[in-house]
Amino acid sequence: MRYYRLTDGTGPRLVARDGDDARDLTAVKPGLATLTDLARAADLVDETLDTVAGRHFEDAPAVDVDRLDAGAGLPLDAQEVWAAGVTYQISEEAREAESSMPEMYLNVYDADRPELFMKATPSRTVGPDEAVGIRADSDWDTPEPELGVVLHRGRTVGFTIGNDMSSRDIEGENPLYLPQAKVYDRCCSIGPCVASTGTIEDPHDLRMDLEIRRDGETVFTDSTSTGEMVRTCEDLVAWLARSNPLPETAVLLTGTALVPPDEFTLRPDDEVVIDIESIGRLRNPVVEV
Repeated sequence: MRYYRLTDGTGPRLVARDGDDARDLTAVKPGLATLTDLARAADLVDETLDTVAGRHFEDAPAVDVDRLDAGAGLPLDAQEVWAAGVTYQISEEAREAESSMPEMYLNVYDADRPELFMKATPSRTVGPDEAVGIRADSDWDTPEPELGVVLHRGRTVGFTIGNDMSSRDIEGENPLYLPQAKVYDRCCSIGPCVASTGTIEDPHDLRMDLEIRRDGETVFTDSTSTGEMVRTCEDLVAWLARSNPLPETAVLLTGTALVPPDEFTLRPDDEVVIDIESIGRLRNPVVEV
């Protein structure tokens, strides 16, 4: 199943979708108002999200799937969003090209230990159709479409789409500026849903597409497969948890292979559209922050 968040006058509502059939779980089980609520219940009885949701699915009222496409919000409250870098060859090549110290990225690409960094806090994370930011003090800004691993108490419970917005000139000037290039207002978007581990048979075999639109025209488009990753999701999660107590709910973005050409930079009012097979589509307009 895929899990969405809708909000009305009474607060958040957790909607489960199985194919074209969507149901409001919160209407029949008020204690299941968020994905974290569902994950807590599943953890308590040592079952999957889908097993717990399935007990209430048939009794829950139907939701128009068009409403999910047009009105779904940030699908989960992740207390921390982390990200991995240099997990695809094209990412390693792009980072080398932009950097004054290119050998650093080649070393990480070939090393056992991955590059992992804190990406966003809740106040810096936006959902579908909310604006992502480009820094006012940066002249070279790009989106980074990524598969996101959703963790509850350190265990993988699902997958989502993430956009790791990046200021490439700031990071390229000096790798020590990475936090400023990566962590700022509206630096990360997540959505439109969380697809359960039962829905995603193999997270390393998913088509991922990026489209950037400007003034109604497509100015960049490309696609890849998560099969091009040189590291597995399991390996990245294991490294993230080393000596690092994770919050109850967290997301780990797994890197990108979709990098616009060096002469391209995002502008305010652009629109970034990311599709990942079996998960959905994440759209975000762009603003300067």
